[in-house]
Amino acid sequence: MLGLCHGGGYSCLGQGSLDFKNMNSYHKCMKTVVSERGQITLPKAIRTDLGIKAGTVLEFEAIDGKIVGWKREDGDPFQAWRGRGRLPEGMASVDEYLERSRE
Repeated sequence: MLGLCHGGGYSCLGQGSLDFKNMNSYHKCMKTVVSERGQITLPKAIRTDLGIKAGTVLEFEAIDGKIVGWKREDGDPFQAWRGRGRLPEGMASVDEYLERSRE
């Protein structure tokens, strides 16, 4: 989940952080200003950490007076597993397997 200050790992405790990959230092609480049209810019460090790119769909919800956001994961979560299961030795079909397992 993405927390905009006070949550999601990005807190406003005044602690700094060092990005060893890019050798940049920054404060964990990264502020942004809401535009007249209600838009915000997510800080680059957050976009990079969470893999947010142009076209990524984010969902937001107000929880206990805080804005909580997360990336929407599209697609079928079972799709990656389809076709990977194997029937036990000697079983001709899924129906046969289910019938024997219910005996």
